[in-house]
Amino acid sequence: MAETTSPYLTLDPVIEEAIIADRAAGRTSPYRFNDNDVVRREDFVHDRATLTRPAFVRDIEKVLNIPAYNRYADKTQVFSFAENDEISRRGLHVQLVSRVARGIGSLLGLNCDLIEAIALGHDVGHTPFGHAGERFLSDCYHARTGRYFNHNVHSVRVLDRLYRRNVSLQTLDGVLCHNGEFAQQRLARGTCGSFEQLDEMVEACNADETTIKTLRPSTLEGCVVRVSDMIAYIGKDRQDALAMGVIDSLDVFDADIIGATNAKIINNLTVDIVNNSYGKPEIAMSEAVFQDLKRAKRQNYEVIYLKEGMVDETDNLVQEMFEEMYARLLRDLVEDRRTSPIFQHHVKRLCAASRTIKPEEYLAGDPNQVVVDYMASMTDSYFMAIYAHLFPESPRHIQTRGYCADLV
Repeated sequence: MAETTSPYLTLDPVIEEAIIADRAAGRTSPYRFNDNDVVRREDFVHDRATLTRPAFVRDIEKVLNIPAYNRYADKTQVFSFAENDEISRRGLHVQLVSRVARGIGSLLGLNCDLIEAIALGHDVGHTPFGHAGERFLSDCYHARTGRYFNHNVHSVRVLDRLYRRNVSLQTLDGVLCHNGEFAQQRLARGTCGSFEQLDEMVEACNADETTIKTLRPSTLEGCVVRVSDMIAYIGKDRQDALAMGVIDSLDVFDADIIGATNAKIINNLTVDIVNNSYGKPEIAMSEAVFQDLKRAKRQNYEVIYLKEGMVDETDNLVQEMFEEMYARLLRDLVEDRRTSPIFQHHVKRLCAASRTIKPEEYLAGDPNQVVVDYMASMTDSYFMAIYAHLFPESPRHIQTRGYCADLV
């Protein structure tokens, strides 16, 4: 196993000395995004930066205080249908991304408040049941509208359109472009400099599923979050796979440099990125580490993700439940059945929480979008509860692996 031969990497001594000297002198990266350059849709007096609440600290607090953030706690990261408090949910994942990204950003002299805002908000638009749920919801939506659902795009909608918290362009751009599934050795900044451009990018992603592959964060802070998304989940998902019994040991993984354990992966990728990015207008890895990262992602897919938390046994069942629920909620909406949960739980609560969006305004839009907004907002357990409420006689039922499943 490569783990025994992959050491913990350390910073290049020249770069380490430069970082220490810069910190002592109070110098930051010339490519750091400055708080004074923050851009918001509305120039509200109450959103202007103060000493106690700087620009991107405000964004952090905006993200933390919307209902969608609370729902992270019961949304699948990888493993669905299991009662196990030791495996990751999406709420822990965003915290881990934030921790890794702020560690890298601090060493590079970047804006760690902007990094934290992007990291904590990057998955607020995610569906229940992880990437499987995202795929099922997109299929339902696409079949009726020709458009696509992607969680990163919907995260922007949640922060910018549904709760209307006047989150900055820089945070929203980082959220939109965070998708860490597309690994790149060198990640240069994009050019989104206005809300008009952001809106065009969002619409392009909704209309063409290939557009996401072209997105690049327009700040180095966003670039750091994007690569940290991968760093945070590769090793942690392996820990969870061990806890779930999907794998017996880490011997199924190999690596030349980055290692196989979570701790070594985080350390070695962090060190390599800092060594190759310090003082530069891009976030980069060495060729050898980049190849190792791609191998690690591929191995995770083969050994862990293709099972989606042992979703194989229930994959078709959950897909059928998504389609059945989508059709029912859409019908309730079109037929104006005010007793339906889409009115009672979604429209009513969303409008109350948003503080500015009005029911008649919201309902005047595409009903498919309203259904998507509702279903994407659901946690795993809420999805199952609403399905049981809507279809009490249905033979479809998800059997979760309970806490006592391993006890005699």
